[in-house]
Amino acid sequence: QVQLVESGGGLVQAGGSLRLSCAASGLPFGTATMGWFRQAPGKEREFVAAIYWRDTSTYYADSVKGRFTISRDNAKNTVYLQMNSLKPEDTAVYYCAARRRTYITIHQYPISDEYDYWGQGTQVTVSS
Repeated sequence: QVQLVESGGGLVQAGGSLRLSCAASGLPFGTATMGWFRQAPGKEREFVAAIYWRDTSTYYADSVKGRFTISRDNAKNTVYLQMNSLKPEDTAVYYCAARRRTYITIHQYPISDEYDYWGQGTQVTVSS
């Protein structure tokens, strides 16, 4: 049984930082592309960042480039999202996602349907 468990969310002031973690179990983490998505109230889920398993290439939504960093520790089966310079518009539930299929094209990274497993989400609230 695959499990993705996010942690690290919370309340932070604008300009602050948070680091989210996602611990994975039950899947071959070393060959899984991992992603972070978020969903704000009344909005659709949107792509935030992804990291490829083979060469750890990273991909980001334009809205978070230069502020967020995704990374992974295969020894710990964990993916991280370091979020700096947070803005109120970053407020959302953040979800970790895993893609079991090893092949992925650049166009597939931001598409939620391309991921096979999802965590339960962690709330991030940025106050102004």
